[in-house]
Amino acid sequence: MTVDDVMALAPVVPVLIVENVADAVPLAQALVAGGLPALEVTMRTPAALEVMREMAQVPGAVVGAGTVLNPAQLDQALEAGAKFIVSPGLTEPLGKAVIASGAAFLPGIATAGDIMRGLDMGFDRFKFFPASTSGGLPALKGFAAVFGMARFCPTGGITAENAPEWLAQPFIGCVGGSWVVPKGPLDPDQVEALAREAAKLTSISRRT
Repeated sequence: MTVDDVMALAPVVPVLIVENVADAVPLAQALVAGGLPALEVTMRTPAALEVMREMAQVPGAVVGAGTVLNPAQLDQALEAGAKFIVSPGLTEPLGKAVIASGAAFLPGIATAGDIMRGLDMGFDRFKFFPASTSGGLPALKGFAAVFGMARFCPTGGITAENAPEWLAQPFIGCVGGSWVVPKGPLDPDQVEALAREAAKLTSISRRT
């Protein structure tokens, strides 16, 4: 699976911080049923790796690992069944390790220099993070004007209200967001309903 394959699965990639392994399967089932099959499980909790293993068993789920910081975490995520890797930034050790693994990768960028370093390593699909505090859509429009070969998945501050504006840009393939899984006890019916609404969103790049 390529990074373009992942970005084309749905307009929204849920960014998931899961504390309880017992929530893994019903959460993944609700999101897939709602039309959001690409699931980014952030490696911010002790349960993250086991959550990935559980979600990877759900039919239709394409599980990825987020907040991957180094090659050791990359290896852990791939062993747990991750099909794509997302990082908040890009280092040479991590970039080389991902290339060697062959995994689909969305490295994080926030500046023009970040993008140039990524391009030098052969990457042209990026996570713009944190989107809302790194200049927002005006900044990303500026980057896209210079780096026309790049496509982006902005994450950080993306909401149900502003996602359509981001997705209207031709250089954005999808957005990452946590709003489809509200904080508090898991309510699968609520998650599925929110996922269905998010899955209705579209982008210029997905239509062409």
